[in-house]
Amino acid sequence: MVLENRWLRETYVDLLIEYAKKDERVAIVEADLMRAAGTLRFQEAFPDRVVDVGVAEANMIGVAAGMSAMGKIPFTHTFTPFATRRVCDQVTLSVAYAGLNVKMMGSDPGVTAEYNGGTHMSIEDVSIMRNIPGMIIYEPVDSVQLIDIFPQIMEHYGPVYIRLLRKNAVKIHKIGDKFQLGKGVLLKKGKDVTIIAGGIMVEEALKAEELLAGMGISAEVIEIHTVKPLDEEMVVKSAEKTCAVVVAENHSIIGGLGGAVSECLSESCPVPVKRVGVKDHFGEVGLTPFLKEKYGLTKEEIVKAVGVVLEKKKVREN
Repeated sequence: MVLENRWLRETYVDLLIEYAKKDERVAIVEADLMRAAGTLRFQEAFPDRVVDVGVAEANMIGVAAGMSAMGKIPFTHTFTPFATRRVCDQVTLSVAYAGLNVKMMGSDPGVTAEYNGGTHMSIEDVSIMRNIPGMIIYEPVDSVQLIDIFPQIMEHYGPVYIRLLRKNAVKIHKIGDKFQLGKGVLLKKGKDVTIIAGGIMVEEALKAEELLAGMGISAEVIEIHTVKPLDEEMVVKSAEKTCAVVVAENHSIIGGLGGAVSECLSESCPVPVKRVGVKDHFGEVGLTPFLKEKYGLTKEEIVKAVGVVLEKKKVREN
């Protein structure tokens, strides 16, 4: 499988096709976005395993739940706001409460919705899904990781929300790296501050680490690809060492990765925490680089946040 300069959606569809060849239970349920998801290739290979419900997302979840109850492994897809807030009740009752095995893909998370604008730009999808019992929330950082994690998603019985950047992702990992759902990835060791990031913010965190190193500050960088369940052991262990934490995410600072980390540390290791993300604001039309600047999703903003938590750390030590 070619990974260089490859859109994540292409890797996702390749994996669906690969597993559908081995397991006749694999099927897809779409909401009129097969071209956007790239799943037309799946339809060509398995025309009898595709249901396109049209622009009827709640019905999509209901159909998928019924398919799961009949022993299928359905994968649903639509843009993140319609995969979460529009179908919250159906996901909660028809899938999670019913104990069914539906995998839900929400594409174009956060500011990556770009020209689709505020109505299609979900800043709160992780927060919504975190509140549903039994839900796993996974956001791949690149194709290498998605390929390694996908078998675990297949093997897990229960609801999984996959937060997927459709376009080309910056390659963070090398072929052969191994990952585990619910376990963070230590990207850089450090002693002065911990930077925890997910999705497109992992690249910004690594760039911030380089800037901080030039300032004489040693930053530990942790990638969290599974927001739920959170790798609390890794988070607490790092916080105990550095005593200062910054969380960066392509999401609202309310209820997402920053919220999960803050909740964890408030109970197990109270240290200064600063969240870098969208601050109680709706999305808008614009290219990703512009929107990242507008909403402060940048390496410079991470460096500023590090300054804030290090100052608080100094006060606590004195």
